[in-house]
Amino acid sequence: MDRKNLHRVITLGIALVWLGFGLFCKVLQFEPRHEAIVAHILGDAFADPLTRLIGVTEVLMAVWILSGFKKRLNATVQIAVVGTMNVMEAALASHLLLWGHFNALFAACFMGVIYFNEWVLNKPAKESAPNV
Repeated sequence: MDRKNLHRVITLGIALVWLGFGLFCKVLQFEPRHEAIVAHILGDAFADPLTRLIGVTEVLMAVWILSGFKKRLNATVQIAVVGTMNVMEAALASHLLLWGHFNALFAACFMGVIYFNEWVLNKPAKESAPNV
């Protein structure tokens, strides 16, 4: 598989991660642990609507990824969001995480995939030297 197609496949995979976690885990609440984490960090009063709002923003992230609009900015935002969310969760609610502190390993791998996909696989082709 060439770089361009690999980039497309990985981009689709990244978008599906955001869509899955946002839509199924948070908006549709198939995984109640996500709301429990939000409740533990931000309080019970608004945990349900905030969890759903976070989910909607994750679905919008998937749409942004698939749109191809400002890819480098998008990748930077993704890495920052994943890193921030995981640091907060590890510091404030590690007992509620599926793999505890090992979640950080999965987050780091995901951030690495995002970086590799955008800055390694998606390098612009080098311009060929003009014939003289």
